[in-house]
Amino acid sequence: MRFSDLKQREVINCKDCKRLGFVSDIVFDTCTGKLEALVVPGPGKFFGCFCPASEYVIRFCHIVRIGPDIILVDIDLVEALEKKKEH
Repeated sequence: MRFSDLKQREVINCKDCKRLGFVSDIVFDTCTGKLEALVVPGPGKFFGCFCPASEYVIRFCHIVRIGPDIILVDIDLVEALEKKKEH
């Protein structure tokens, strides 16, 4: 599977059936080459539309299933939400 294939799939949390968004990035271990996490933009600063101030980092162990259209995850949203670093 290619990264471009993952970016086209919507991420949905099984715990509350909430749509989290689409995959924007991946995190992988440079030594082993294994996928560690998916990154999904979090809620934005201005009505959830512009400049997301945070992102969901979903560890690979929390991915339930990757289907043809969606990715099902089982996460606690508070724990998965990380603030972006300001440059």
